[in-house]
Amino acid sequence: MNPIIPMEPKSSPLIPEGKEWIAQVKWDGVRILTYYDGQKVSLFNRKRNERTFHYPEIIDIQSYCNADSVILDGEMIALGADGKPSFHEVMRRDGIRRMEKVAQIQRKIPVTYMIFDVIFRNGQWLNQYSLGERIEILSQIIKPNNQIQLISSHDDGQALFTVIQEHDMEGIVMKKVDSPYLIGKKNDLWLKIKNYRDLNAAIGGFTLKDGIINAILLGLYNDEGELWYIGHTGTGKLSHQDWSELTAKLKPTQIKERPFINKPARNSDAYWVQPTLVAKIRYAEWTEGHSLRQPSIQGFVDIPVYQCRFNQKMVRSG
Repeated sequence: MNPIIPMEPKSSPLIPEGKEWIAQVKWDGVRILTYYDGQKVSLFNRKRNERTFHYPEIIDIQSYCNADSVILDGEMIALGADGKPSFHEVMRRDGIRRMEKVAQIQRKIPVTYMIFDVIFRNGQWLNQYSLGERIEILSQIIKPNNQIQLISSHDDGQALFTVIQEHDMEGIVMKKVDSPYLIGKKNDLWLKIKNYRDLNAAIGGFTLKDGIINAILLGLYNDEGELWYIGHTGTGKLSHQDWSELTAKLKPTQIKERPFINKPARNSDAYWVQPTLVAKIRYAEWTEGHSLRQPSIQGFVDIPVYQCRFNQKMVRSG
């Protein structure tokens, strides 16, 4: 079987309502498609890179699927110390390059395959079937176990999103019940709504492109007054004019020594500044290494930089 490019949801700030929609948890894992031609099982990610040997616990497909041949779609997840899905942990599995280490790390980081779709079964393509029909087929062919689960569907997207917010999880995906599976397409028949949070961060450095700042380095103060690097971002709501004005504002505040107590990932091409400016940052979550995932600039806040602390109240953005 040749691997396909999976269907992707479009981003949405709003949660649609109506009986034509169902809601599913977005599990913050790695997208994995499972291919079984009746003899061999292969796993591929969304970019069609093979992951068969990364997840040996999924290979015994006959232990959880009764189809003679099948293509399944789902997310591989791993739990962090807090018991919630951790992108950092699952990437430790997905990022293995020396396959002789798989057995060792498999014991340290167990994974669960969260299946949410079926595209092919018993020699027949199902991509033109409705999502409701495909979910029904999944319930007939999949027998869940410790490593294999079927993602549940919910009628009330807003209620599910509220639960996601309460548990600080990644978000939800809304899907039209009558939607086909559009191979290789990103379509608004599926919508992802992320549980973003906001915080205020001090700017401690920047990088340049053609003389204009193209990214800022962010930090928060601990209880000892030390500034810790938490990530960098060059995305958000700033226009080209905003970047030019930011360049004019930050360049005069340059210093020789980095203001961060820890070494930023972007160190070699960074210019350091005396922290005086505060940015409002939207982000998806904290990684285990205390850095921000998917940070973006929402604007600038006129508050003292010492208020940019780890214990500040984080505001959910929805």
